[in-house]
Amino acid sequence: MYVSLSDLKTGLAKLGLTKHLVIAHASLKAFGHIDGGAETMLNALLDSTRGIIMPTFTYKTMLNPEVGPLKNGMIYGSEIDLNKMAEPFQADMPADKTMGSLPETLRRHLKAKRSSHPIQSFAGIRADAVINSQRLYDPLAPIGMLAEQDGWVLLLGVDHTVNTSIHYAEKLAGRLQFIRWALTQDRVVECPGFPGDSSGFNAIEPDVEKYTRRVQIGTALVQAVHLKSLIKVVVEQIQANPFALLCQRPDCERCNAVRWS
Repeated sequence: MYVSLSDLKTGLAKLGLTKHLVIAHASLKAFGHIDGGAETMLNALLDSTRGIIMPTFTYKTMLNPEVGPLKNGMIYGSEIDLNKMAEPFQADMPADKTMGSLPETLRRHLKAKRSSHPIQSFAGIRADAVINSQRLYDPLAPIGMLAEQDGWVLLLGVDHTVNTSIHYAEKLAGRLQFIRWALTQDRVVECPGFPGDSSGFNAIEPDVEKYTRRVQIGTALVQAVHLKSLIKVVVEQIQANPFALLCQRPDCERCNAVRWS
Protein backbone atom coordinates (compact mmCIF):
# COMPACT_ATOMS: atom_id res chain seq x y z
CA MET A 1 0.00 0.00 0.00
CA TYR A 2 1.20 3.51 -0.90
CA VAL A 3 1.22 6.03 1.98
CA SER A 4 1.79 9.74 1.41
CA LEU A 5 2.74 12.59 3.72
CA SER A 6 -0.87 13.72 3.56
CA ASP A 7 -2.07 10.27 4.62
CA LEU A 8 0.28 10.30 7.61
CA LYS A 9 -0.68 13.80 8.70
CA THR A 10 -4.40 13.08 8.35
CA GLY A 11 -4.10 9.91 10.40
CA LEU A 12 -1.86 11.35 13.09
CA ALA A 13 -4.14 14.39 13.43
CA LYS A 14 -6.91 12.07 14.61
CA LEU A 15 -4.83 11.26 17.70
CA GLY A 16 -5.03 14.87 18.91
CA LEU A 17 -1.39 15.27 19.94
CA THR A 18 -0.53 18.66 18.46
CA LYS A 19 -0.05 20.20 21.93
CA HIS A 20 1.88 17.25 23.37
CA LEU A 21 5.43 15.93 23.40
CA VAL A 22 5.76 12.29 22.38
CA ILE A 23 8.24 9.44 22.58
CA ALA A 24 7.93 7.41 19.40
CA HIS A 25 8.77 3.85 18.37
CA ALA A 26 8.25 2.80 14.77
CA SER A 27 8.38 0.12 12.12
CA LEU A 28 8.04 1.86 8.78
CA LYS A 29 7.62 -1.47 6.99
CA ALA A 30 4.33 -1.93 8.81
CA PHE A 31 2.82 1.00 6.88
CA GLY A 32 3.41 -0.33 3.38
CA HIS A 33 5.34 1.98 1.04
CA ILE A 34 5.80 5.44 2.54
CA ASP A 35 6.63 8.00 -0.14
CA GLY A 36 9.90 9.51 1.08
CA GLY A 37 10.41 6.91 3.81
CA ALA A 38 11.65 7.91 7.24
CA GLU A 39 12.03 11.59 6.39
CA THR A 40 8.37 11.79 5.42
CA MET A 41 7.36 10.07 8.65
CA LEU A 42 9.49 12.45 10.71
CA ASN A 43 8.01 15.49 8.98
CA ALA A 44 4.51 14.18 9.63
CA LEU A 45 5.32 13.64 13.31
CA LEU A 46 6.77 17.13 13.68
CA ASP A 47 3.65 18.61 12.10
CA SER A 48 1.37 16.54 14.37
CA THR A 49 3.04 16.98 17.79
CA ARG A 50 4.64 19.63 19.97
CA GLY A 51 7.95 17.77 19.81
CA ILE A 52 9.38 14.28 19.64
CA ILE A 53 12.05 12.12 21.24
CA MET A 54 13.22 8.63 20.32
CA PRO A 55 15.76 6.19 21.75
CA THR A 56 18.99 6.22 19.72
CA PHE A 57 20.69 3.43 21.63
CA THR A 58 24.18 2.23 20.66
CA TYR A 59 24.67 -1.38 21.74
CA LYS A 60 27.96 -1.80 19.86
CA THR A 61 29.70 0.19 22.61
CA MET A 62 28.91 -2.50 25.17
CA LEU A 63 31.50 -4.77 26.79
CA ASN A 64 31.07 -8.08 28.62
CA PRO A 65 33.54 -8.33 31.54
CA GLU A 66 35.06 -11.51 32.92
CA VAL A 67 33.57 -10.85 36.37
CA GLY A 68 30.92 -8.59 37.88
CA PRO A 69 28.18 -8.26 40.49
CA LEU A 70 25.77 -11.10 41.20
CA LYS A 71 22.17 -11.08 39.90
CA ASN A 72 23.11 -8.81 37.02
CA GLY A 73 21.18 -10.56 34.27
CA MET A 74 24.18 -11.63 32.19
CA ILE A 75 26.75 -14.39 31.79
CA TYR A 76 30.17 -12.87 32.35
CA GLY A 77 32.96 -13.65 29.92
CA SER A 78 30.55 -15.02 27.33
CA GLU A 79 31.08 -12.49 24.54
CA ILE A 80 34.83 -12.20 24.06
CA ASP A 81 34.55 -11.87 20.28
CA LEU A 82 31.97 -9.08 20.61
CA ASN A 83 34.26 -7.26 23.03
CA LYS A 84 36.93 -7.20 20.31
CA MET A 85 34.48 -5.53 17.93
CA ALA A 86 33.18 -2.94 20.43
CA GLU A 87 33.46 0.66 19.29
CA PRO A 88 33.89 3.73 21.52
CA PHE A 89 30.85 5.96 21.78
CA GLN A 90 30.89 9.18 19.78
CA ALA A 91 28.26 11.88 19.57
CA ASP A 92 27.65 11.08 15.90
CA MET A 93 27.54 7.30 16.31
CA PRO A 94 24.51 5.96 14.41
CA ALA A 95 21.60 4.52 16.34
CA ASP A 96 21.61 0.73 16.42
CA LYS A 97 20.10 -0.74 13.24
CA THR A 98 17.73 -2.93 15.25
CA MET A 99 15.85 0.24 16.21
CA GLY A 100 14.80 0.90 12.62
CA SER A 101 15.52 3.83 10.32
CA LEU A 102 13.42 6.53 11.99
CA PRO A 103 15.61 7.11 15.10
CA GLU A 104 18.68 7.59 12.90
CA THR A 105 16.77 9.98 10.64
CA LEU A 106 15.77 11.95 13.72
CA ARG A 107 19.32 11.95 15.09
CA ARG A 108 20.69 13.34 11.81
CA HIS A 109 18.12 16.14 11.58
CA LEU A 110 19.68 19.61 11.73
CA LYS A 111 17.38 20.64 14.59
CA ALA A 112 17.86 17.47 16.65
CA LYS A 113 19.60 17.33 20.01
CA ARG A 114 21.09 14.07 21.29
CA SER A 115 22.08 13.07 24.81
CA SER A 116 25.52 11.63 25.49
CA HIS A 117 24.80 8.35 27.26
CA PRO A 118 27.21 5.79 25.76
CA ILE A 119 24.54 3.07 25.50
CA GLN A 120 21.07 4.58 26.01
CA SER A 121 21.10 7.98 24.34
CA PHE A 122 17.95 9.78 23.20
CA ALA A 123 17.52 12.26 20.37
CA GLY A 124 14.78 14.83 20.07
CA ILE A 125 13.44 17.90 18.31
CA ARG A 126 11.70 20.68 20.25
CA ALA A 127 12.39 18.71 23.43
CA ASP A 128 15.78 20.00 24.62
CA ALA A 129 14.89 20.06 28.33
CA VAL A 130 13.72 16.47 28.14
CA ILE A 131 16.93 15.34 26.43
CA ASN A 132 19.08 17.33 28.87
CA SER A 133 17.51 15.58 31.87
CA GLN A 134 19.38 12.34 31.19
CA ARG A 135 22.24 11.34 33.50
CA LEU A 136 24.63 8.40 33.30
CA TYR A 137 23.14 6.99 36.53
CA ASP A 138 19.57 7.76 35.40
CA PRO A 139 19.37 6.88 31.70
CA LEU A 140 15.57 6.87 31.48
CA ALA A 141 15.10 10.27 33.13
CA PRO A 142 13.84 11.81 29.85
CA ILE A 143 10.80 9.55 30.04
CA GLY A 144 10.03 10.81 33.54
CA MET A 145 10.27 14.43 32.41
CA LEU A 146 8.12 13.66 29.38
CA ALA A 147 5.46 12.24 31.69
CA GLU A 148 5.60 15.37 33.87
CA GLN A 149 4.90 17.41 30.73
CA ASP A 150 1.80 15.34 29.88
CA GLY A 151 3.59 13.42 27.14
CA TRP A 152 2.39 10.44 25.14
CA VAL A 153 3.89 7.22 23.80
CA LEU A 154 3.45 6.72 20.05
CA LEU A 155 3.63 3.14 18.80
CA LEU A 156 3.83 3.40 15.03
CA GLY A 157 3.22 -0.07 13.62
CA VAL A 158 4.84 -1.70 16.66
CA ASP A 159 3.59 -3.08 19.98
CA HIS A 160 4.49 -2.70 23.66
CA THR A 161 7.50 -5.00 23.40
CA VAL A 162 9.44 -1.95 22.15
CA ASN A 163 7.83 0.49 24.60
CA THR A 164 10.84 1.86 26.50
CA SER A 165 8.58 3.81 28.86
CA ILE A 166 7.51 0.57 30.54
CA HIS A 167 11.14 0.12 31.60
CA TYR A 168 10.99 3.48 33.34
CA ALA A 169 7.87 2.37 35.20
CA GLU A 170 9.62 -0.86 36.21
CA LYS A 171 12.33 1.19 37.86
CA LEU A 172 9.79 3.35 39.71
CA ALA A 173 8.12 0.18 40.95
CA GLY A 174 11.40 -0.96 42.49
CA ARG A 175 12.21 -3.69 40.00
CA LEU A 176 15.82 -4.81 39.81
CA GLN A 177 17.96 -2.77 37.44
CA PHE A 178 21.23 -3.91 35.92
CA ILE A 179 24.75 -2.64 35.33
CA ARG A 180 26.35 -2.65 31.91
CA TRP A 181 29.71 -1.40 30.67
CA ALA A 182 30.46 0.78 27.64
CA LEU A 183 33.56 1.81 25.77
CA THR A 184 34.15 5.55 25.40
CA GLN A 185 36.99 7.45 23.77
CA ASP A 186 39.30 7.23 26.76
CA ARG A 187 37.96 4.62 29.18
CA VAL A 188 35.39 1.97 30.05
CA VAL A 189 32.33 3.45 31.77
CA GLU A 190 30.03 1.66 34.20
CA CYS A 191 26.41 2.31 33.24
CA PRO A 192 23.84 1.60 35.96
CA GLY A 193 20.08 1.59 35.42
CA PHE A 194 20.11 -0.81 32.47
CA PRO A 195 16.60 -2.27 32.09
CA GLY A 196 15.30 -5.81 31.89
CA ASP A 197 13.76 -7.78 29.05
CA SER A 198 10.65 -6.45 27.29
CA SER A 199 9.30 -9.61 25.67
CA GLY A 200 6.40 -9.84 28.12
CA PHE A 201 5.24 -6.23 27.87
CA ASN A 202 2.21 -6.85 25.65
CA ALA A 203 0.42 -8.20 28.72
CA ILE A 204 -0.15 -4.58 29.76
CA GLU A 205 -2.34 -3.78 26.75
CA PRO A 206 -5.79 -4.58 28.24
CA ASP A 207 -5.01 -2.52 31.33
CA VAL A 208 -4.07 0.62 29.39
CA GLU A 209 -6.91 0.33 26.89
CA LYS A 210 -8.80 3.30 28.34
CA TYR A 211 -5.69 5.47 28.04
CA THR A 212 -5.04 4.49 24.41
CA ARG A 213 -6.04 6.16 21.15
CA ARG A 214 -5.78 4.24 17.87
CA VAL A 215 -5.83 4.97 14.16
CA GLN A 216 -5.11 2.88 11.08
CA ILE A 217 -2.66 4.42 8.59
CA GLY A 218 -1.93 2.37 5.52
CA THR A 219 -1.44 -1.18 6.74
CA ALA A 220 -0.18 -0.08 10.18
CA LEU A 221 -1.96 0.29 13.48
CA VAL A 222 -0.82 3.44 15.29
CA GLN A 223 -1.38 3.65 19.04
CA ALA A 224 -0.99 6.67 21.30
CA VAL A 225 -0.83 5.89 25.02
CA HIS A 226 -0.98 8.56 27.72
CA LEU A 227 2.43 8.26 29.35
CA LYS A 228 1.67 9.19 32.95
CA SER A 229 -1.31 6.81 32.99
CA LEU A 230 0.78 4.01 31.49
CA ILE A 231 3.43 4.47 34.15
CA LYS A 232 0.85 4.44 36.93
CA VAL A 233 -0.72 1.19 35.68
CA VAL A 234 2.64 -0.57 35.31
CA VAL A 235 3.83 0.49 38.76
CA GLU A 236 0.60 -0.71 40.36
CA GLN A 237 0.80 -4.06 38.58
CA ILE A 238 4.39 -4.75 39.60
CA GLN A 239 3.80 -3.69 43.18
CA ALA A 240 0.84 -6.09 43.30
CA ASN A 241 2.71 -8.88 41.50
CA PRO A 242 6.53 -8.69 41.45
CA PHE A 243 6.59 -11.03 38.43
CA ALA A 244 4.17 -9.01 36.29
CA LEU A 245 5.25 -8.40 32.67
CA LEU A 246 8.24 -10.76 32.86
CA CYS A 247 8.76 -13.03 29.88
CA GLN A 248 8.37 -16.81 30.13
CA ARG A 249 11.57 -17.85 28.38
CA PRO A 250 13.52 -20.15 30.72
CA ASP A 251 16.84 -18.88 29.35
CA CYS A 252 16.15 -15.15 29.87
CA GLU A 253 18.96 -13.99 32.14
CA ARG A 254 17.36 -10.67 33.07
CA CYS A 255 13.85 -11.95 33.87
CA ASN A 256 15.33 -14.82 35.86
CA ALA A 257 17.49 -12.36 37.82
CA VAL A 258 14.33 -10.41 38.71
CA ARG A 259 12.59 -13.60 39.85
CA TRP A 260 15.53 -14.60 42.02
CA SER A 261 16.19 -11.15 43.49
